[in-house]
Amino acid sequence: MIVEDDAVLVNALTLALEDEGYDLSVATDGEEAERMILKEKPDLILLDLLLPIKSGFEVLKIVRANADTKDISVVILTNFEQETSVNEGMKLGAKDYIVKANIDIKDIPGIVKKYLPA
Repeated sequence: MIVEDDAVLVNALTLALEDEGYDLSVATDGEEAERMILKEKPDLILLDLLLPIKSGFEVLKIVRANADTKDISVVILTNFEQETSVNEGMKLGAKDYIVKANIDIKDIPGIVKKYLPA
């Protein structure tokens, strides 16, 4: 699942991941993400932190607090580079914290594969 409010980035991520055969769902705000995650229980979530309605941190807290979703792999994909944000994301149970500006879209499928459950 992609949780991202930037339509251009959603499109690029979708193309990169669908080309590798991944089935995707997309949420564009934190509230929609929460509903979809609890219903669909995706294998992995690419999670932006700055989202409309509820932040990515709030979504991550909800995912970790629910028995049915607590083990879902979450990779934070954001533009926040502050150490406090990185520490908070990892403390809340993210598998990785990736700064969008520091990664090429073509590297995303490899990251997804790395953190998908076997």
